[in-house]
Amino acid sequence: MKVLLTTTSFQDTPGPHHEILKKAGLQLVCERGPLPESRMLELVGEVDAILCGDDEITESVVDRALPKLKVISKYGIGLDKIEVDYVTEKGIPLTFCPGVNHTTVAEHSFALMLALFRKLVQEANHVASGEWIRLTGNEIFGKTIAIIGLGRIGKEMVIRANAFGMHPVGFDLYWDEEFAQTNQVEKCKSIDEAIQQADIISLHVNLSPQTRDLINRDSISKMKKGVVILNCARGEIVNVSDLVEALNSGKVGGYGADVLDLEPPPCDHPLLQAPNIVITPHIGSRTYESVQRQAGMAAKNLVLALRGEKPLAQANDAPVLASM
Repeated sequence: MKVLLTTTSFQDTPGPHHEILKKAGLQLVCERGPLPESRMLELVGEVDAILCGDDEITESVVDRALPKLKVISKYGIGLDKIEVDYVTEKGIPLTFCPGVNHTTVAEHSFALMLALFRKLVQEANHVASGEWIRLTGNEIFGKTIAIIGLGRIGKEMVIRANAFGMHPVGFDLYWDEEFAQTNQVEKCKSIDEAIQQADIISLHVNLSPQTRDLINRDSISKMKKGVVILNCARGEIVNVSDLVEALNSGKVGGYGADVLDLEPPPCDHPLLQAPNIVITPHIGSRTYESVQRQAGMAAKNLVLALRGEKPLAQANDAPVLASM
């Protein structure tokens, strides 16, 4: 059977996940994603399965892939690039990998935070260029951090915030009271209540119609002057033009992100010219440990679904009907 493999993390990182696909006797068609709809349309017609990253799997891609396509295995947890309802309607099992990257993404979020507060990127660049310029940063100790979304990653953020002596507050539609009490995180009744008191805002929500442009001119107006915003979720959660305006005015004191609305960004992307930013190229979950966990789960999901067996985690209700 032929499998389209697009995720570069899977391909570039050594580990047992490669052996899983090899033992299954699968023929791999490897591409360097994330791929736009146009390229996916060129590739999917003759493949039996897709092991994807953040590639655009639209209705047109699904139609082009059928009737041969039997399974879509998502490397990771974000499904916003996939037309999940249409995939389900067509009876295609869609698997994903929950619970494998929360440690890594939380660590990366803290790395971005510390880089901004201590001006680490600027200082390292000064020294690398032969300059000895000593800037003054700030501590994160005692700061209030508002964590928007307390799923697995958000909870890891709370644990680390406590370890750094911060004051964590949070908002989530599905509040885990036992966790909140054990880890001393203050519950906010709304996002507005959370962001109004925050020195730092860390975003950990899925992209949906409700969260798109969550950070915009109106929400920024309710924040403290100089607030630092962290985004290791999805770039589209932030309205770029409104954020750039706030960074230029000083209303937002810093933006640390691992995601953008356009990836990779064009050279003239407005955020790249804004002050007080640290942006990384969507590597929040890209550690050897996390990649091997995600890739192993994605590979197992793919093989199990192709065999007609129950995958480790399925993101839709389509029955597993395929067989190898």
